[in-house]
Amino acid sequence: MKTTANESSASSPRVPEPTLRRLPWYLSYVQLLHADGCESVSSTRIAQAVGVDPSLVAKDLSYVSVDGRTRVGYRVADMVAVLNNFLGFTHLHRACLFGVGSLGAALLQDSGLIHFGLEIVAGFDVDTERVNTNINGIPVYHNSQAADICAREQVEIGILAVPIRSAQSVADEMIAAGIKAIWNFTPWRISAPEGVVVQNTSMYAHLAVMFNRMKSLP
Repeated sequence: MKTTANESSASSPRVPEPTLRRLPWYLSYVQLLHADGCESVSSTRIAQAVGVDPSLVAKDLSYVSVDGRTRVGYRVADMVAVLNNFLGFTHLHRACLFGVGSLGAALLQDSGLIHFGLEIVAGFDVDTERVNTNINGIPVYHNSQAADICAREQVEIGILAVPIRSAQSVADEMIAAGIKAIWNFTPWRISAPEGVVVQNTSMYAHLAVMFNRMKSLP
């Protein structure tokens, strides 16, 4: 049973961001092993599966409370439980989404997010055709209602999926509504005061990297 983030007093140690990005790769792999009945796995096998150096796997896992044994490796069941908890996937984080366009609507439709600890409880938009509708059972409100809804629903995370011209102003509205962390899907690098976490996820930036790497292909 999931608990709300506020119900857990445990705090994760600070780890390098590259490590945090790799840990979900390891988790996905060991979850597959666990489903297949595998009891243990070595760092070498994990490294081969996800395409990194074995020493990097061992270093990354040193940040979490999972111990490997010589010639045995890591217990798969322990790794699944520890990584899920460490990454915050076992705690329920309530979120709202600003910008119910094509991308925003798709995120509201993604019921799988709750399995990773993210529950979107409301959407916000300024388009009158979208306001007072619901997507995947999630109600859509006008932006002007954000402060009241976020307080009522105890929301601390905001997902930003608005047009680029509105990104900073809507981010400011989110912060004024009490949002403590912003998952930013716009290409704009928003500014936020200290004490507000901003996580940028730009598909366009990843496209640029992919296109650039394709140029070197034979």
